[in-house]
Amino acid sequence: MTQVPNVRLADGHDMPQVGFGVYKVPQDETVAAVRTALDAGYRGVDTAVLYRNEAEVGRAVAESGLPREELFVTTKLWNDRHGYDSALAAFDESLGRLGMDYVDLYMIHWPVASLDRYVETWRALLRLRDEGRARSVGVANFTEGYLQRLIDETGVTPVVNQVELHPYLNQPELRAYHERHGIVTEAWAPLARGGKLLADPVVTGIAERHGRMPAQVVLRWHLQHGDVVIPKSVTPERIRANIELFDFALDDDEMAALDGLDVGERTGNHPDNVGP
Repeated sequence: MTQVPNVRLADGHDMPQVGFGVYKVPQDETVAAVRTALDAGYRGVDTAVLYRNEAEVGRAVAESGLPREELFVTTKLWNDRHGYDSALAAFDESLGRLGMDYVDLYMIHWPVASLDRYVETWRALLRLRDEGRARSVGVANFTEGYLQRLIDETGVTPVVNQVELHPYLNQPELRAYHERHGIVTEAWAPLARGGKLLADPVVTGIAERHGRMPAQVVLRWHLQHGDVVIPKSVTPERIRANIELFDFALDDDEMAALDGLDVGERTGNHPDNVGP
């Protein structure tokens, strides 16, 4: 079983650097997939209201027999629940579906700037943190401007920002902002949802030199940049392969070659364009 290192968040809590994502994992496959991941050594699981599998994640965790304190469970508030009271109620609903007393990380899934409620939503998350029901609080898909407004208006910086990030969308300015403010960068779609990135000659060439799968090379690139990654799969072999990242390393030239693939290409929406 692979041992995954932790990254230390600004609030003092530890977060596994590799977690298991369950976006688009069907409900009837979630329990088995999460159990496979936990058996392989994953200790972080990332879900959300949008994914419609919080209950199944909770069931898999309960059935695993692992102590709850050894696991790091993340869920997220969906766009139609922005606002202070609404966010508090949404959190209670998520916690009920998970069947847990607390989550390790609760996040605002998108800022939904058109509603202009994400600051009051953030204040609700701070209350949940202070109550101990969300050990840490963060955001997803926030640009520098949205992050700065949270900091300016509440004085509290999110400990994590989960954003689309991969060699085709390197986001160097956002990464630099995170570093200045002590925000951990967490990558969703860390493999650019597969496809052409994993067939890119730069990626496949490095993979051949190391005797590794292209996905492992890209995930290793993330780790060496300090990112948290949450690869998703329902295939047991891939679930296990996606965590076998700690017995090889990319050299400076290989890292630079992967950095050089950045073309600003998104697989998802820009945060400015996501509504309720």
